[in-house]
Amino acid sequence: MKLNKPKHNLFRNTGYAIEGLIDIIKNETSFKWQLLMLFIMGTISWILPIEFGYSAILFISLFISILAEVINSAIERVVDLVTQDYHILAKQAKDVGATIVLLSFVVTTLIWLSVLALAFKIV
Repeated sequence: MKLNKPKHNLFRNTGYAIEGLIDIIKNETSFKWQLLMLFIMGTISWILPIEFGYSAILFISLFISILAEVINSAIERVVDLVTQDYHILAKQAKDVGATIVLLSFVVTTLIWLSVLALAFKIV
């Protein structure tokens, strides 16, 4: 039995990653919204009158939600591969994926609040 696992190769693996990125951009509306938020909030993070380190932390934190959305999309696709029918476990798996995204927003918000409080010497 041949497994669905090609031999490892840095260039080939990078190609697979780029294919995955292109696919998720084309097919996932939520990911497109995440990219829009990355662009808007990323721009804000760099134009705020704060030190470079604070801006960098704010900008990098925005990728937490991007990563969460990729994980959520992967979970949804695997569930859809297994069954298109309603099943409570399928629903629960997709709900957990959505929870990952929600928690990523909470963490990112807390990072932003903390960094901005420090940067503007509110605390």
